[in-house]
Amino acid sequence: MKHATFTGRLVIIGFGSIGQGVLPLILKHLEVDPAKVTIVTAEERGHGVAREYGVRFVLKRLTRDNYRDVLSPMLREGDFVVNVSVDVSSLALVELCQEKGAFYIDTCIEPWAGGYTDTSLSPSLRSNYALREKALKMRGEGRPTAVLTHGANPGLVSHLTKKALLTIAADSGLKAATPTDRAGWAKLMQTLGVKVVHIAERDTQTTARPKPPGEFVNTWSVEGFVGEGLQPAELGWGSHEKELPRNGYRHEFGRDCAIYIARPGASVRVRSWTPMEGPYQGFLITHSEAISIADYFTVGEGADAEFRPTVHYSYHPCDEAVLSLHELAGKGWQFTQKPVVAMEEIAAGNDELGVLLMGHSQGAYWFGSRLSIGAARRLAPHNNATSLQVTATVLAGMSWALENPTRGVVEPEEMDFERILELAEPYLGTLVGEYSNWTPLEHRAELFDEDIDREDPWQFKNFLVI
Repeated sequence: MKHATFTGRLVIIGFGSIGQGVLPLILKHLEVDPAKVTIVTAEERGHGVAREYGVRFVLKRLTRDNYRDVLSPMLREGDFVVNVSVDVSSLALVELCQEKGAFYIDTCIEPWAGGYTDTSLSPSLRSNYALREKALKMRGEGRPTAVLTHGANPGLVSHLTKKALLTIAADSGLKAATPTDRAGWAKLMQTLGVKVVHIAERDTQTTARPKPPGEFVNTWSVEGFVGEGLQPAELGWGSHEKELPRNGYRHEFGRDCAIYIARPGASVRVRSWTPMEGPYQGFLITHSEAISIADYFTVGEGADAEFRPTVHYSYHPCDEAVLSLHELAGKGWQFTQKPVVAMEEIAAGNDELGVLLMGHSQGAYWFGSRLSIGAARRLAPHNNATSLQVTATVLAGMSWALENPTRGVVEPEEMDFERILELAEPYLGTLVGEYSNWTPLEHRAELFDEDIDREDPWQFKNFLVI
């Protein structure tokens, strides 16, 4: 089924696991000429996949000094840039695309190389919050659509959140029409009493070969995961919260909808829950959806908002990645390991990715995608369960952009959630919704005393693992 006809030129920047996985989906579902597709990447890997599909492969590392010279001849009005790279500034690419009249999509707001760990900047200034604040200044109706942060998460999870809210409303007996604007969605979440939203993910994919020392094994971009894992942990900060966590700080600029913890996100753990795994401890890795969801569902403004949920990622990657993070931490967060993206060698497992909405009258509700490695391989080539959740949503975002060509810079929360889910769902395995009476106080203070808030289980201090 073709989603749209695209007659322009397509430039894919970066060709790691996500680039290789999204290319066959694009060629299958968009009416596009492979001869008009160009890959621009800093590494040789993926060259064979490019040859398989008959697309041009340009081996060139983009830098702040050369990106305009390299990309400008490739772009004109009506073309499309798909940015799935690392170490290439998203904001620079958006600016160039706007000048050229080209469409744009990415899966995160990426800085230039070294931006995540530049110690000349404060933790606040090297955060996703700061990157997002700069991106929001580039808004403007009537310009070519530039879709920011539209992979699985960030991206898909924002659409899952809206769908989950409507389900909770219906099951709670609240006869609410589907909101049509930001204020309506925020009011619905407030009315339902949702206090906390987790992006709750458990990846159980595993390989038959044990991870050797010196390798960093993951089911998607190792460099991307390490980069965001070394940023400070970030979370949207709810109006119900009583106190900042230890080493927690507000930003001194912008919309004041989030805080950061002055520690690498890969060193901060939080309690969460998914239907298959049950209770687990995940890493509070910074992601822009934690900020954009919290901001979008705010009633009021700033630190004194009438209502805002606490929002953050709780990520338990595949077990080999957990071992890899442990090794990385032991080396003082100096990334010297060999990156290995597990793909064909994955023997079994699932990626269970969704949103966990807590504090409402039904307790907790998880809604998301449950995708096995077997299903992913049947559905699309050059993908595993993790990458397919991302690439399907990139494809959906591209299709939406072509259907809405003059929206300028947009975030996932501003898009049509029903249309995105319609386009992505065929590749998401099983969409599951399940209620739970779990809280982060379960089995707490049984072996040892703990500093917990029993009056309000949804305080962030109860989720945080000390």
